[in-house]
Amino acid sequence: MINKNNNKLSACSAISAVNKKTNPISQPSAANPEHEALNPKQKKKSSLSCYPVKSFEKTKPIDSYCVLRDAYCKNEFQKTKPIFISRRGFLRGAAGISLGLISAVAYANEPGAKIERIELFPVLYPTKGYFKFFLGPRGAYGRGAVVVKIITSDGTVGWGQSIPSPLWSYETLDTTISVLRDYLAPALIGCDPLDIAGAHKVLDKALAPGFSTAMPIARSGLDIALHDIAGKKQSQSLWQMWNRPKGAPVTLSWTVNARTLDEAEEVINTGYENGYENFNIKVSPAPAFDVALAKLVRRRAPKGFLWADANGGYDPETALSVAPKLADAGVDVFEAPLKPNRISGYQALKKQGALPILMDEGVVSPVELSEFIRLKMLDGVAMKHCRCGGLLPAKRQIEMLLDAGLMWLGSGLTDPDIAMAASVGLYSAFGQNKPAALNGPQFLTADVLETPLSIREGRVKINGDTGLGIGVDEAKVLDLMSKTTRSRRRIVVVKKP
Repeated sequence: MINKNNNKLSACSAISAVNKKTNPISQPSAANPEHEALNPKQKKKSSLSCYPVKSFEKTKPIDSYCVLRDAYCKNEFQKTKPIFISRRGFLRGAAGISLGLISAVAYANEPGAKIERIELFPVLYPTKGYFKFFLGPRGAYGRGAVVVKIITSDGTVGWGQSIPSPLWSYETLDTTISVLRDYLAPALIGCDPLDIAGAHKVLDKALAPGFSTAMPIARSGLDIALHDIAGKKQSQSLWQMWNRPKGAPVTLSWTVNARTLDEAEEVINTGYENGYENFNIKVSPAPAFDVALAKLVRRRAPKGFLWADANGGYDPETALSVAPKLADAGVDVFEAPLKPNRISGYQALKKQGALPILMDEGVVSPVELSEFIRLKMLDGVAMKHCRCGGLLPAKRQIEMLLDAGLMWLGSGLTDPDIAMAASVGLYSAFGQNKPAALNGPQFLTADVLETPLSIREGRVKINGDTGLGIGVDEAKVLDLMSKTTRSRRRIVVVKKP
């Protein structure tokens, strides 16, 4: 059934169309207004009520972020009553339905609660040890993040986290705050919290894409919070919502980002002391040192999984030269040897075949991944849900890689606790048995959870049963915000009275 107002095919109506005989449903009518599709001309106005946020640097406060802005949310799917069909009927009807549509159905629910309020908490996680991505503006050092809290009209709360990294991407803590506050969060007010696929369509319209999804790291915090709500409202964990087997604890990899070989020895020792047996090394732009580092780590961890990540730091000629040497040194995979726009360079590295070539930066949406696979640029992807705009697009990319017979590994952006819980839930649900480069516990010294993540002998698991499987302690969030931003005033996005 086609919605005449917006020409969108609703998830429920599509299944109804292929299964009319066994599952008739009511059609939109004047007598049944809750089934009417929202007229796109009828915009639901909302406004942003927010508070001043201070600078994350002691000497210079940022101007107040208080701005009033009209926004609207347009439902992407026609509202229909839930459908009840037999398993045989569903399989017969679903044979011709796209993966995206089935994903939308998985999150569908009876019309009810709406997104009523979104709160943002800018924080700076204190760090320990050296990591090149922690350096901020004007000498600031720490792991910036925006904790996201979504509250629905029935009181359900979902937590997420946007984790920008300006030395890894173009997204900064300041731009993440402004984009969430002024564009993305207002667009979701009034939307169905269970229609996550529909929420992504709304976000696509709120901020136009460039080459790919606009501000995916900022956007990922909203996606994570929506998954947390969906799980809580349906009493399901991530693996249950996705109809996946219950996964095992995720094995972790210890990061070696050393400036000297002596420093590398100390980092490796610390990894072993914490129960880790697998290591990932940061390489580029010095190939001689990088090969020596790889040999050292392989000697110290002869049976461990060894993963070299260049973060796009080599040029094509150097990468083609160093790849065989890293392979001889015992490296198992080579991540992001080049900038993602070096298409011919990636093709040459894959053709060379010295090491499996994984892409990272540049693989944001399923569209790019599909194109990069077709162009034979990669052997796999180092997956980061924050890079992809959240769990839903990351899940779709993992499914694409599995269908193509390609490799995927679990990674992160030094994920703090909330984002890391989402990563662990995703990687566990898809049965990842290779060590994941989730190094938040290695470098971060604060947490905002009621019960910290359980990490033993280099393995992490989620103990909760619904949503992300964690409880967030709001008092801890406020305390961390107060200590690191000198403010306890959250940014609040609500509907205009």
